[in-house]
Amino acid sequence: MFSLYNILEKFFLILLIIVPLLVAIAFYTLGERKALGAIHRRKGPNIVGFWGLLQPIADGLKLVIKEIVIPKKTTTPVYIFAPVLTFTLSLLNWAVLPLSLGNSFSDINLGLLYLLVLSGLGVYGIILSGWSSSNKYSLLGGLRAAAQMISYEISIGLCLVPVIMLTGTLNLTDIVVFQVENGTNFFLLFPVTYMFFISVLAETNRTPFDLPEAEAEIVAGYNLEYSGILFAMFFLGEYGNMILMSALIVILFFGGWHIFLLSYLLFSEFIFAIKIVMVAFLFVLIRGTLPRYRFDQLIQLGWKCMLPLALGFFLFYSYILIGFNIIPDKFYFI
Repeated sequence: MFSLYNILEKFFLILLIIVPLLVAIAFYTLGERKALGAIHRRKGPNIVGFWGLLQPIADGLKLVIKEIVIPKKTTTPVYIFAPVLTFTLSLLNWAVLPLSLGNSFSDINLGLLYLLVLSGLGVYGIILSGWSSSNKYSLLGGLRAAAQMISYEISIGLCLVPVIMLTGTLNLTDIVVFQVENGTNFFLLFPVTYMFFISVLAETNRTPFDLPEAEAEIVAGYNLEYSGILFAMFFLGEYGNMILMSALIVILFFGGWHIFLLSYLLFSEFIFAIKIVMVAFLFVLIRGTLPRYRFDQLIQLGWKCMLPLALGFFLFYSYILIGFNIIPDKFYFI
């Protein structure tokens, strides 16, 4: 039975995760706009506050106080529920992510499976928003997102299988501990790391796979009819998922909070944050340099290239691990 102290303790732990995450999302958008400005040889935000540092706060206040306009023909309960679902799922994913050894909200043995399940549910928020808006452009954006996310979730799952086979666990903390003892998975699973990152770009609807909200083709996509705080929830959910996937890439392939001897000299959380920033910057760099795919190219890449390659590398690493007898004796799934 939970006491009031336990409830308050859990509540403050949740705040310790959510508040820094929202701040990180806000300043990630600022960093992205600054970096894109530098890439395009133009000025980014530089008016609101010193060097534009207060721009995220100004944008957030504008979205909070802006009037929420709900079109008449919408299915109102579903219309409101869709952005709430998207935002909530992006926050729930952080419950199992270890920030350092023993520092996670819930260190469950099936943490990786938990993340896969929640990322699969994320498509519902997008497709429900497109359907409930009673707008053909919104519906088209929602259908595009559903087809895209389902296509690349399969590749993501297959890319994770070699990691699970190598480490013998679905626990995210144990995966990092394995890399501390045996070296980072990036060197052992380089092709899988590259494919996983491409699949993550498509899963998070980022350039060059931002087809669900391609402004030049379908106005704005599934969130066309949204405004104010409801639009902000989609925005926060998208950028929250980008930071989450950056953290997941760091945990699975780059040793998490560990980096040679520095982990014993510096705070592990600081090292983990630096690695996340470096991976998250790749999202920005790709957005500023690569053109958008056509939708037929996107689907063809997913089903005719990524899926066969993921299956091929799964079989290849299976043969290597079994042939050299280095597959774990026991898989700690439960």
